[in-house]
Amino acid sequence: MSNSDTGSHLDRTDYRILAELAANARLPVTELAVRVGLSKSPCQVRLKRLQEKGVIRGFRTVIDPAKLGLDHVAFVEVRLADTTEKSLAAFNAAVRLITEVEQCHLIAGSFDYLLKVRTRDIRSYREVLGTKISALPGVAGTSTYVSMQPIIDDTM
Repeated sequence: MSNSDTGSHLDRTDYRILAELAANARLPVTELAVRVGLSKSPCQVRLKRLQEKGVIRGFRTVIDPAKLGLDHVAFVEVRLADTTEKSLAAFNAAVRLITEVEQCHLIAGSFDYLLKVRTRDIRSYREVLGTKISALPGVAGTSTYVSMQPIIDDTM
C-alpha cells in the first residue's frame, strides 16, 4: 500500500468531512459544505475523491438488531484442522454464507478465527453452531463466549 492509499495526503478539511459524515452520513452536501467551511462544488469534489481513493468505502443504514428480536450475541473461537491456504480459502468462502455471522476475523493466536454470531436466543444459537458453524470446512473445534451486554458497539 502506498502512502497515498494510507491517508497521508488527507488535509484538515478532509478529516472534518470524514468526522461530519461519521456522525451523520445523511447530511446533504450543501449542509456538509457549510459545516466544513467550503462551497458546495469543492465539497462535492473532495467527497468524490475520498470515495474514489477508498477512504469512504460506502454508506449504510444501521439497524437495531434488538428491535428485530436478535438480542443474543456470541463470540466463537474456531480452530481449523489445518491452516493451508486452500483450507483458509474454503473456510472463508463458506462462512460468508452464514447469515447469522456478523463478523469473522482471521486471528494470530491459539485459535484461527473469531466469529461474532447474532441470533434470537441461546436455542437458535445452538442450532447455528451445530448445523452451520461446526459443519464449515476444516473445523476441528469451537469455543463459545456469550455477550451479556455490549459496552462499546459502533454499529448501534
